[in-house]
Amino acid sequence: MKDILEQLEDRREEARLGGGQNRIDAQHGRGKLTARERIDLLLDDGSFEEFDMFVTHRCTDFGMDQQKPAGDGVVTGWGTINGRLVYVFSQDFTVFGGSLSETHAQKICKIQDMAIQNGAPVIGINDSGGARIQEGVASLAGYAEVFQRNIEASGVIPQISLIMGPCAGGAVYSPAMTDFIFMVKDTSYMFVTGPDVVKTVTNEQVTAEELGGASTHTRKSSVADAAFENDVEALAEVRRLVDFLPANNREKPPVRPFFDDPDRIEASLDTLVPSNANTPYDMKELIHKLADEGDFYEIQENYAKNILTGFIRIEGRTVGVVANQPMVLAGCLDIDSSRKAARFVRFCDAFEIPLLTLVDVPGFLPGTSQEYGGVIKHGAKLLFAYGEATVPMVTVITRKAYGGAYDVMASKHLRSDFNYAWPTAEIAVMGAKGATEIIHRADLKDPEKIASHAADYEKRFANPFVAAERGFIDEVIQPRMTRKRIARAFASLRNKKAATPWKKHNNIPL
Repeated sequence: MKDILEQLEDRREEARLGGGQNRIDAQHGRGKLTARERIDLLLDDGSFEEFDMFVTHRCTDFGMDQQKPAGDGVVTGWGTINGRLVYVFSQDFTVFGGSLSETHAQKICKIQDMAIQNGAPVIGINDSGGARIQEGVASLAGYAEVFQRNIEASGVIPQISLIMGPCAGGAVYSPAMTDFIFMVKDTSYMFVTGPDVVKTVTNEQVTAEELGGASTHTRKSSVADAAFENDVEALAEVRRLVDFLPANNREKPPVRPFFDDPDRIEASLDTLVPSNANTPYDMKELIHKLADEGDFYEIQENYAKNILTGFIRIEGRTVGVVANQPMVLAGCLDIDSSRKAARFVRFCDAFEIPLLTLVDVPGFLPGTSQEYGGVIKHGAKLLFAYGEATVPMVTVITRKAYGGAYDVMASKHLRSDFNYAWPTAEIAVMGAKGATEIIHRADLKDPEKIASHAADYEKRFANPFVAAERGFIDEVIQPRMTRKRIARAFASLRNKKAATPWKKHNNIPL
């Protein structure tokens, strides 16, 4: 018996070494952790339970039958993050460059199936050279099996992807279908075709970092949600994100202890909005002052900065925040911001996370580039996302809410539950200058008359009371009381149930 136990430990030790010490050293030399080190940092100490440690590939071509490392390039299993169950797979670059084989894919699929069955998040750590060429179509089939499970899990359990090395070709589509993608600066990249293929086909000279690095995908393409300095920081941020999320679509997000009075009065908010309607202010200041302990977990911070998305807690409960940012493009909606916010709203709705919308929007960004780029359809995505949402929704209009953008930003007409406005709110079809020039076109040559008409328009419409008179605004509130009012609103909505007509699925304007 003793000999058998020793053999077991020897085999386990060999499996833990992956591709061997030399390749582990090479991984460290690139500033990267190994697959197992990443799992150890991600999960609670001692909580990891591994599956399929001794699985090997089945390929016999090209001399592959002479190399059969245990685990086949991916470490899979389950553990806990702050005591809550999660499933995880971590690709091991030291074994065949982390390439995906038939059995490698089967290991990932087993974890995905268990996560769906048991209602827990799945976290994928990607560090792979792509499909294992020696296995041909079997590896491609493996990718498709993984993709199918990504689709089945969508909206059922949270799916989080960490890109911690190369992720190219077909490999990119699995992370692309997950809810959140985090990258590591300088050591991770994603692209469908690499720099060499790009050069051959289009004659473009581009580096891997320029083509698909962390900066590219967080600032230009919006493929990734955030980028971090190193593996350790990225893993710590994933732990923090998981704390905001429910385990699955049938559970509420976790309730955390809080040490911040829900009735806290913030007198500084009374002067947040400048007296000059064209002067910007930082909407993040409002978000931080509304959140428990000022904690705001921002999503896609570096993309479409004219809109803010992320998570806060109010009375210890997760709330998704969508807010116009007057500091960038005056807070206008455009193609990028509409897509960014629409995807976030749909995620929150899928997982029963209440939505807080903070509005200061002068309209949609005009211009040929926007129209040619399809701003109509992209803006409709955000409209559609809010209109189909059944979670508790609270909206606060702080300043401008003009035109169609007023409708789109969780207006009362899209079934938002509570719609508040500050006294500084201006709810109208457009600003006073533009409206006056249309209504009083005949007086355009008389500056004094136009100024008088504009003043009259501002007096009549540049306030929240016309909307309040019609019941489109539930209450005009003092800015200092905003945290208290929204906390009470969300508390009253905890048992909200909203029904929608039966359908197989909708047809969102993609």
